[in-house]
Amino acid sequence: METMKHTPSLEEWRKLYDLMAQLKDLAPWEWMEEDDIFGIQMPETGELGFISVMGTLGEHLAVAVYQGVRGLSGFWQMHAGGPELTPEFALQFPQLQASFEDRDIIAKEDRDVIKQLGLKYRGAKAWPQFRSYRPGCLPWFIERDEAKILICALEQVLEMAPRFKENPNLFTPVTDQDYLVRVRNNGAWEDSVQQIVFREEKILDLKMNEEALEYLRALMPGKLTLEIDFYMMEEPVQEKRNERPFFPFMLMLADHESGMIVGVDMLTPLPSIDDMWSDIPAIVVEKLAEGLPPKEILIKDDMLYLLLQPVAEEVGFTLKKQPHLKQINRAKRELRNFTKRSGF
Repeated sequence: METMKHTPSLEEWRKLYDLMAQLKDLAPWEWMEEDDIFGIQMPETGELGFISVMGTLGEHLAVAVYQGVRGLSGFWQMHAGGPELTPEFALQFPQLQASFEDRDIIAKEDRDVIKQLGLKYRGAKAWPQFRSYRPGCLPWFIERDEAKILICALEQVLEMAPRFKENPNLFTPVTDQDYLVRVRNNGAWEDSVQQIVFREEKILDLKMNEEALEYLRALMPGKLTLEIDFYMMEEPVQEKRNERPFFPFMLMLADHESGMIVGVDMLTPLPSIDDMWSDIPAIVVEKLAEGLPPKEILIKDDMLYLLLQPVAEEVGFTLKKQPHLKQINRAKRELRNFTKRSGF
């Protein structure tokens, strides 16, 4: 687990497990759907969290806290995606979860805390588990500040779920952008209505290698048609024991005509996924400046398309969205088969 500095205190753990016992008794998933969303505003930081109660079908009993507007936006995108949702997409949005699991799902670190607290659990979906989901990373043990968010969230579910049972219109907004948000005022929690605006644009501090950009400009006009893709690898990596595992991302460039892979780079979503995205325009320009002046670049990923649009306009090549990238798909299949054969 994380260092002691970031680990929840024993009292915080005790509070979390006590709240989960109350949640199990209340069983709000019997009358609440996943999309019966309400918000909380953390007293100390002002950060917003949006709470969803899961378990209507009895498959996954949990309370999720989607963090900030990005987390809420991700929830609605995942909700709309349904069965077509990919694990890669689901891992792009920040959230915390408090869930009930079977014993074999519970990690040693969880059992150690349960033993310290002198608690015992028996049966299916009886064991509380607390996890942090950060973009591009494997679900991991919660830190102290995340424990505080979950404590507030669980307390508010215990408060709001019975009210919602009595009044199913409690969370119904005046407009599609309005949400009921619980705010603590003078030590007491109260209802407020806040308008949440989803912004499509990402505010990133984009990096650029000006020397490589000038060199690429001098190579233009180009004649190559390239495919570029950026995707999350399937296997997580843990650089140090006890540190949060992450999924590496692969940036791949291929010649559309010959099928030759002309550039490969592996990036990590650390310290944050935004930092990783910010590096991409400079990395692509550096690759192209190595003698790959393009006439046209084919791209499937929406975010990659947005990031490279300014480069295309600046340098003078065409950027085209494609549903499939023939050469890169072939290379990805070969790479996947190689790793399977090699036992990686």
